[in-house]
Amino acid sequence: MITNWDYTDLAIPYLSRPDYSRVAVDAMLSVCDLRSGDHVCDVGAGVGHLSLMLADSGLRVTAVEPNDAMRAGGISRSLRFSNLIWSEGTGEATGQPSGLFNAVTFGSSFNVCHQQKALAESARILRTGGWFACMWNHRDLTDEVQMEIESIIKRRVPSFSYGERREDQFAVIKQSNLFQKIIRLESRVDHLQSIDQIVQAWRSHATLKRQANQGFDDIISEIREFLERRSTVKNASAKFRTSYDTRIWVAQLAAS
Repeated sequence: MITNWDYTDLAIPYLSRPDYSRVAVDAMLSVCDLRSGDHVCDVGAGVGHLSLMLADSGLRVTAVEPNDAMRAGGISRSLRFSNLIWSEGTGEATGQPSGLFNAVTFGSSFNVCHQQKALAESARILRTGGWFACMWNHRDLTDEVQMEIESIIKRRVPSFSYGERREDQFAVIKQSNLFQKIIRLESRVDHLQSIDQIVQAWRSHATLKRQANQGFDDIISEIREFLERRSTVKNASAKFRTSYDTRIWVAQLAAS
């Protein structure tokens, strides 16, 4: 399926992206009153980071992903789950039946959709009283290592912006006039990652790749060089603690 951005080359690096906070995801399930057996559509599912967490919670998950390589990666990771199926589609056109789902989720994908169209499509496939949720992992930019990585990026791409992924989603959701009870949830999560895992995660960063253009590989190389200097071991087995804030916005479908 053709979309505005081709994520084919990012499918393997995406496997190194850190998971969302389990605490934050569980809080989302509680607010949305989602229980084992409820049906959730995870849109822009990528290689399955959120889909796997939802399936592990006992939900019936339909993972919608437009990119063939990303979807193939997600399928291979989720073979153990009989309650998780994959489908081709986008946030604006999921290809799913109307009124089927208890919740529609977007894990790090709502910012690459036409958001108002994606909200309308979510409303279409939700059951009465169903819930919309979008979420992202944000690096803790007060951490010394992350501050230096941010400096590397800004030196090479002075105008670099994370765009909509770091913005408050309240106004965007409210503008649709389709949802009510908009709630923000947040929880910190720490991961131990090797140099290779951190570098691969940065290789999956489509926002940086688009803005850096031809300088993207140089930025990735400089990040690796910095991490190797920082490490006392200076090899791929060195581990760094990387801290993230998982931020989730949930909203209930308004009565028609």
